Amino acid sequence: MASLQLRKRLALFVVLCQLLLPLHTLPLQAQETAIQKSSDEKIQSDEAVTGREGIASYYAKRYHGRRTLSGARYHPEKMTAASPDLPMGSKVTVKNLNNGKEVLVTVNDRCSKKKTPFIDLSRAAARKLGFLGRGIARVMITLFEGKDRTEKIAQGPVE
Repeated sequence: MASLQLRKRLALFVVLCQLLLPLHTLPLQAQETAIQKSSDEKIQSDEAVTGREGIASYYAKRYHGRRTLSGARYHPEKMTAASPDLPMGSKVTVKNLNNGKEVLVTVNDRCSKKKTPFIDLSRAAARKLGFLGRGIARVMITLFEGKDRTEKIAQGPVE
C-alpha cells in the first residue's frame, strides 16, 4: 500500500515538473526570438537601401479587372506590382539586370512566397523593362526613396 502511494506521488511530481519546465524556459525563448527578430529587421533594412537581386514575372491576361489585395482593380497598363514581403502601397524601383532598364511601380497586391526575392509586375512595367513575352527576368528590387529620380525613371533607362 505504501509503495502504491509513493508511485502516485512520484507520477504526480513528474507530471508537475513536465508542466512547469516550459514556464521556466519561456524567458530564454523570448530573448532568443527578440534577438532573431532584431537581426532580421536589420538585414531587411539593409536590403531596402541597397536593393535585392531577384526574379520578376508579370501578371497573366486573365487577371485584368480582378481586385488586388489593396482593393483596387488590376489594370495591365498601370505601373503596379505584387510582392510577398514588400510593404503595401510602397514605391519600388525595379531594374532589369540584362538591359539596364528601370521602372517605378507601386506595390498593391501580394503573391506567393518564393525562396528567392520575387516581384510580379503589371504588363506595362514588364514591357518597359523589356521582358514582356519572355516570362521572367533577373532584376534588382529597391524601395524608392526621394523625388529627384522620378523623372529619370519615368523617361526610361537610367545611365
